Amino acid sequence: MHSILLALMGGVLIGLAVIGYLYVNGRIAGISGLIAQLLQPKSLFKSPAFWFLLGLLITPFIYQLFVKPEIILESSPIALVAAGVLVGFGTRLGSGCTSGHGICGISRLSIRSIIATMIFMFAGIVTVYIARHLVGAM
Repeated sequence: MHSILLALMGGVLIGLAVIGYLYVNGRIAGISGLIAQLLQPKSLFKSPAFWFLLGLLITPFIYQLFVKPEIILESSPIALVAAGVLVGFGTRLGSGCTSGHGICGISRLSIRSIIATMIFMFAGIVTVYIARHLVGAM
């Protein structure tokens, strides 16, 4: 039950952060969009995107002070880098990331985001199946 409550609390916090960012800044809190905002010529420390992303990076370290999570990575560093590159490519191809489409878009009932999220989920399911059943068997 403990992990269910932590997941529920995490979901509520993500929802509140997304609503707060939209309310305060009038922009969607999709991660790829926030990173794109940082690349525009503007003072970095004045950008709300910078502070939102900094919060995303710092929060796991604060969480680790109170809860000792057990994270075991069984993939090689090369596989993790390759996965990151493919996710970045898919983000550009899909005109947004899972947070932009899956959290922000679906909550606004965007048909484009609903379809994109279904494609993300299907691709993830197929990838896990291939990685665990076909590649692992070789």
